[in-house]
Amino acid sequence: MNSRLMAAAIVAASVLSAPVAQAQQFINVLTGGTSGVYYPLGVAIGKIYGDKIPDVKTQVQATKASVENLVLLQQGRGEIAFTLGDSLKAAWEGDTEAGFKNKLDKLRTIGAIYPNYIQIVATAESGIKTLADLRGKSLSVGAPKSGTELNSRAILAAAGMSYKDLGKVEYLPFAESVDLMKNRQLNATLQSAGLGVASLKDLSTSSDITVVAVPKETVDKIGPPFVSVIIPANTYTGQDKDVPTAAVVNYLVTSSAVSDDLAYQMTKLVYESLPELANAHAAGKEIKLAAAAIGSPVPLHPGAIRYYKEKGLIK
Repeated sequence: MNSRLMAAAIVAASVLSAPVAQAQQFINVLTGGTSGVYYPLGVAIGKIYGDKIPDVKTQVQATKASVENLVLLQQGRGEIAFTLGDSLKAAWEGDTEAGFKNKLDKLRTIGAIYPNYIQIVATAESGIKTLADLRGKSLSVGAPKSGTELNSRAILAAAGMSYKDLGKVEYLPFAESVDLMKNRQLNATLQSAGLGVASLKDLSTSSDITVVAVPKETVDKIGPPFVSVIIPANTYTGQDKDVPTAAVVNYLVTSSAVSDDLAYQMTKLVYESLPELANAHAAGKEIKLAAAAIGSPVPLHPGAIRYYKEKGLIK
């Protein structure tokens, strides 16, 4: 009799404990290359979530950034991701030219974060000083169909050029582009990232560089979501003047498969942990709660809406 009671107790205990085991949630943070801005900010966000959301396990995944991140979200292989605004718009519309075979209808926005600056940097010895000087020269445009590469196409088109006008096109992540420039195997790189991106800081401290301007009239030809901005003097070693360029807002995005409660916590912790994000990378200093709910080409997640209503950003 005692053995039967014990067996029943064990079965009951296992049944009662099962929901507890299932209660743990998993958050995969989709970022970009390790030498960019998405990755250190993603690591910071992953730590914040792991520390402050009960029963959550986090992972930070390095990726090819915007386009890959959005496809992975649609496939249910991530819970939150970084992306450029123009890539997000293209994904929502199912733009095949941008690398989206179908409309990614499961995407939902957490919020706007910082602007990505289009930073075109050439070696001084290449003689490249303007966009027109890129003709016949070698340029790394970012990983194929990444957010950076889509930006490269847009900038060149607005300047009256295409890849055919370049001497050579390299489709490389940031760090690999810089390595080729250091070895005199590449003239220039276009990097779409927050100011002070590690790869370009590294390049500017080891080589003489020119930061190439993207004039306002060129940016205006592209139109939204591109805006005209300034790369402040001394952002990089040897850059002694302000340089005009284009910028595109970045977003944190999730999917409709993520619960309202989890999306609420993810949103709240990002915008209430801005000092930690600023410590992770200088671009974090440009993230503002006041702008978080503005301008996304994709609907906000209901969990994010709940947070923004609490803060008075949405009525």
